[in-house]
Amino acid sequence: MEAVEKHRVTDWVDSSESLIATVVIAVFIITFVVQAFQIPSESMEDTLLIGDYLLVDKLRYGGSSSSLLSFLPYRQVQRGEIVVFKYPVDPTQHFVKRVIAIPGDRLQLINRRVYVNGMARPEPYVRPAGMMRIPFRDDFPQLDSLDTGVQADWVLQMKRLVEDGQLIVPAGDYFVMGDNRDDSLDSRYWGFVPRANIVGRPLLIYWSVRDMSPDLPVPPTARDKIFHFAYAVTHLYQITRWDRTLRLVH
Repeated sequence: MEAVEKHRVTDWVDSSESLIATVVIAVFIITFVVQAFQIPSESMEDTLLIGDYLLVDKLRYGGSSSSLLSFLPYRQVQRGEIVVFKYPVDPTQHFVKRVIAIPGDRLQLINRRVYVNGMARPEPYVRPAGMMRIPFRDDFPQLDSLDTGVQADWVLQMKRLVEDGQLIVPAGDYFVMGDNRDDSLDSRYWGFVPRANIVGRPLLIYWSVRDMSPDLPVPPTARDKIFHFAYAVTHLYQITRWDRTLRLVH
């Protein structure tokens, strides 16, 4: 009988150790290696859509979130890469945009076309523009025709950094924009992204869900989080964008 009890205790200890090890590994991965992120807006359409769920590679640029990983090899942030970062205006929020210019670059937009260091950038990922033109947005930087929503301190900084109609990107900063240029709150409106704010690079769309609103009942009370969750669970197959699930992000 004692042998049976000892065996049960041993099994319980082994199971507990295995569970603890699993939790520790999971916490390590979530903290230092990858992070889940949901696309909340249309600013990166058609590359990333509202309802895309991403896994973000946090080691891509050297594991800057921890000095424990600072010894790992890393890549510099490149033009054209999509990055997830802490919003400089409110670091509690995470944004996802595409890097347009890196430190030392001279940037300008002419009729919505991006020029870096005097050369037009090939941008096949940009969503086709609409008919309405806004000088500040489409011919950036335009200091004499500011758009609504531009941060006041960003205007002051721009005045110091604009030469010959081009914005000079300072050391340690990055200029980012959304692929949906007509509907993106990005560096044109609030400024640069410091290197320290960059969390990582989106690696994979692990799940994508279409907008459920047309299928939901009309009463507003049905739109609370509990109802959304219950609806998603019971209609998982129907709401999943299977053609986007498990797609690599480029």
